Amino acid sequence: MEHVELPTVRMKGDSVLNERWVQKVLAADPSLLGLGEVILRDVERGQPHGGRLDMLLVDPDTSTRYEVELQLGGTDESHIIRTLEYWDIERRRYPHYDHVAVIVAEEVTSRFFNVISLFNGFIPIVAIQMTALRVADDRVALVFTKVLDHAVLATDEEDRAGGPTDRGYWEKRSTPPIMELVDRFHAMIEEHDKGVELNYTKYYIGLQKNGLATNFVSMIPQKQKMNVRFKIPRSDEVSSKIRESGIGTLPYDSYGNFRVALSHEADIDDHSEVLTDLITIAKPR
Repeated sequence: MEHVELPTVRMKGDSVLNERWVQKVLAADPSLLGLGEVILRDVERGQPHGGRLDMLLVDPDTSTRYEVELQLGGTDESHIIRTLEYWDIERRRYPHYDHVAVIVAEEVTSRFFNVISLFNGFIPIVAIQMTALRVADDRVALVFTKVLDHAVLATDEEDRAGGPTDRGYWEKRSTPPIMELVDRFHAMIEEHDKGVELNYTKYYIGLQKNGLATNFVSMIPQKQKMNVRFKIPRSDEVSSKIRESGIGTLPYDSYGNFRVALSHEADIDDHSEVLTDLITIAKPR
């Protein structure tokens, strides 16, 4: 097959391929950014002290919000600071969500990495480089490449739990079949860690043992399914194991969790091997 080199189009200064055009493309399909199956929550979102956040994206399966800033040309200090400022404003306004700053630019410069290194991993930020390729006389394709994945914000997850609650709280938010799924999966965890109990918080159902939280596995029951999170460092080996099993998956989250989705007890029966492996890997040694 003949290799064809597509010409790159410089967007900065182009009267048509401007920031508003990029915004419209991403609004139509936010998944192009490679952040998972996110949905558009808002564009040109006004900020309390002036300025507008280009885009706010939300992962519907988690409590994660992505504050996205677009920039044509290369990243510069003022744009980096604006991205972090909007991220900080949004996380303070809505502290019950997880927040990730996202900067999208034609060129992510070395200066950007130098500035970000000053924060020493304390800010979850994603950097995405976008490239416009001319595929025909009147057609341009946008390619998005993640050049920096976010670091985990240095916050204790128990501090984000939103306080204790009880089973009745989750029974109202979920459905009886899904709560039965919670119990079935809890029993599966107990086979590998005797005495571990369910710990009900406002944002997830975690685990506790001898009165202490041990959230190596946590669950988020919904109406039609239950999302299960395994506290496991990201690795190709675990990713392959999950992918090859055929179990329903969700993107790796910002707090160091692999995630799967279970809808029926049959999901546990059919995928008991991979679920057992994940529990075993996640369980503290």
